[in-house]
Amino acid sequence: MPELTGDPKQHPDSKFQDSLTGSCLCGSITVTIKDKELFTRPRGHLCHCSNCRKVAGSFVSSNLLIEADKVTIDDRDGTLKTYEDRATGSGNPVYRTFCSADGNPVKSETQAYPGKIVVKMGMMPRIPQPEYEGFGSHRHEWQGKHDGVTTFKTKWAGPDREKMDA
Repeated sequence: MPELTGDPKQHPDSKFQDSLTGSCLCGSITVTIKDKELFTRPRGHLCHCSNCRKVAGSFVSSNLLIEADKVTIDDRDGTLKTYEDRATGSGNPVYRTFCSADGNPVKSETQAYPGKIVVKMGMMPRIPQPEYEGFGSHRHEWQGKHDGVTTFKTKWAGPDREKMDA
């Protein structure tokens, strides 16, 4: 049996003081985040919106909104593709980029966050503790709450965000 490498406890935070690198399932796409503060405080967010759940293939998506210039994406085999998602709550398109060989989500971009991208964190060996949880009102009733994570009814960013009651 091959060695299992998916346990995040095998990758201590201290290993990622300058950068964090992950890849898609087939290894064609490699994403590197260069941010010295990645594990110094809660970062990123969990999203329960229907589109993020579909892209993640799960009940929640783990995301990190970060400055685009802190992220390097290498496409070794030319498999990086982008889908223009227009079925959004805002009506603005979200550009969802993925590996066309294995379907692994890589990033999302929207005009709502100029100069930033949303990295899909499931490809990383270690994920920072999330700071926010979006679309908490869409969370399944069987899901637990995350200590120290602020939950918003829908959007977790922007002027019209609304916290959920504890």
